[in-house]
Amino acid sequence: MSELRIREKDQCRWDAVALGEVMLRLDPGDGRIHTTRHFQVWEGGGEYNVVRGLRRCFGLTTAVVTAFADNPVGRLVQDLIYQGGVDQSHVRWVKYDGVGRTVRNGLNFTERGFGVRAALGCSDRGNTAASQLRAGDIDWEHIFGREGARWFHCGGIFCALSETTPEVAEEAMKAARRHGTIVSYDLNYRDSLWKSIGGQERAREVNRRLAPLVDVMLGNEEDFTAALGFNVEGLDEHHSKLDVANFQKMIEQVVRIYPNISVVATTLRQAVTATRNDWGAVLFDNGRFFKAPVREALEIYDRVGGGDSFASGLIYGYLSGQGPQRAVEYGAAHGALAMTTPGDTSMVTLGEVERVMKGGGARVER
Repeated sequence: MSELRIREKDQCRWDAVALGEVMLRLDPGDGRIHTTRHFQVWEGGGEYNVVRGLRRCFGLTTAVVTAFADNPVGRLVQDLIYQGGVDQSHVRWVKYDGVGRTVRNGLNFTERGFGVRAALGCSDRGNTAASQLRAGDIDWEHIFGREGARWFHCGGIFCALSETTPEVAEEAMKAARRHGTIVSYDLNYRDSLWKSIGGQERAREVNRRLAPLVDVMLGNEEDFTAALGFNVEGLDEHHSKLDVANFQKMIEQVVRIYPNISVVATTLRQAVTATRNDWGAVLFDNGRFFKAPVREALEIYDRVGGGDSFASGLIYGYLSGQGPQRAVEYGAAHGALAMTTPGDTSMVTLGEVERVMKGGGARVER
């Protein structure tokens, strides 16, 4: 039985709400960013991807809190979000100055990688509307009090965008807790986002301030080391191999230092090549560890968003009352399937997720 006490669905307008930046992803397909002559576009963002998966795959009612510059690029991202079904009633639209001197929308150029060539990302997201959000801009009492939400999700990517975004996250998390909303937080450490604003030292300062407000902490072994300062024995310098027993010891350290954290979950990934990864997951809840089966040499089409889809599957397991073991299995299966399609977000169905959970193979379905 889980320690989490989740609000009843009939008490809340939202099953889940996320706070984060949504960018326009430009994907060169099978090509490379620096040589391509065309891009396909998707919407994506670490926090948004979670509620998009909960809506599109699992059929829950979700909303995103973010901000856009009001120009055609922002409206394109809006249109893409419409297709995913996530509610936009709490999106802030900021007047555009014509050239982006004061505000703009984030762009994310990402190529997929293949074989020994790793996936590569190049973000262009400085001075964006979401990064300029400040405490007081969002009426969190309305969202969590009057409307009601069962779950709130945020993460380290949003908090790395500016000096003000951690304050927005903290304000939201405190309001969520006041109203009995479960708070999940994905550490999601990105060196490229932190290195110019204080690096790991600043990341640890921010995340340690927010950790006491978290019920469900998500992250891989590198996240816990870089973003919170916990050490993992048995982890090699490339973060590709992990001694699970030692990682479990680290999780036990986390919950001792932050007793408010009821659940800790992580994916376990070893990159054999860019297109073949061993993929599994571990979850800690109420003093016990739960594991999803490791899928060896999992074939990957586009790895971006696999961790976010793990999070949405896990959250669905809890919101649907199926307990920690099923939650980690939903997360691992959904994450694995999300990496078989292009773009940051899930294109799979609940039936496909449950088929994989049961050990279903790749034979054609007719």
